[in-house]
Amino acid sequence: MPKYSNPFEHLLNPGHTACPGCGQLIAARHVVNACGKNTIITNATGCLEVTTSKHPTSSWKVPWIHSLFENPSAVASGILAALKQKGLDKKVKVLAQGGDGSTFDIGFGLISGMWERGDNILYVCYDTEVYSNTGYQASGATPHNSFTRTSWPGKKSLGNNLFKKNMLEIALAHGLPYVATSTSGYIEDIKRKVKKAWEIPGSKFIHILTPCVPGWGINDDQAIEVGKLAQKTGFFPVVEFINGEMGSSMKVPQQTPKVDEYLKYHVRFKHLFKDPRGAEQIGILQKICDDNIKKYNLR
Repeated sequence: MPKYSNPFEHLLNPGHTACPGCGQLIAARHVVNACGKNTIITNATGCLEVTTSKHPTSSWKVPWIHSLFENPSAVASGILAALKQKGLDKKVKVLAQGGDGSTFDIGFGLISGMWERGDNILYVCYDTEVYSNTGYQASGATPHNSFTRTSWPGKKSLGNNLFKKNMLEIALAHGLPYVATSTSGYIEDIKRKVKKAWEIPGSKFIHILTPCVPGWGINDDQAIEVGKLAQKTGFFPVVEFINGEMGSSMKVPQQTPKVDEYLKYHVRFKHLFKDPRGAEQIGILQKICDDNIKKYNLR
């Protein structure tokens, strides 16, 4: 791994106001480093925006534009069009990024339009599986049976009764030439995939699971560990597709951990271990892991 003489050599500087140990900031720092200095970023509303750009300061060392929740992809397309007009589109990268609220829900329509056009833009989703910035409400990325501020467990419910959207499959359905997933637990994997994405013209999508310390109820030194365990259990498959074909996949261990080993880290799943109905619901989550392992050939 490269050695840094000081933390200010990163393109996302210290001095932001994110939570200690934030999985999203860990991932974002390495994404922008892998993109390089000749990058323009459009950023949706969310934790990554509010923690890095409080007026009059910014932690970003590249041109960075905060857009609305719904339209960083549209703004990115406009920037790319301007770069083409100036003949700079081969020299400057355009990175659009947002959390799961922007990506899965509020901004999805405009993301779909960007993907349909095939704009040469990398879109990165930092997935905390909840609306972290506004108080941990459920999003389209929230796992089944998890607690959020809008999906409380009780007599009639064991948390979120919906299932997480499969953004990987949605991106592949758009015919993107490069689609990949990773987690904050695998920094070198993130950097490799960002660099690989830029070798391929057209719209690219990288979906990164980024543990949220307060939203998930994990310790501030556990984001990397929990990110790795999400992959090892099959809960979040780490894969790569090039032109619709599987390029690589990170295999689960031969002795694959059961999903409850992952769930026990989280306050948002603790009710499943206290309620008599919880065992059956943990079984549903285990089946999701098993299906992922089989579907993406992760064994």
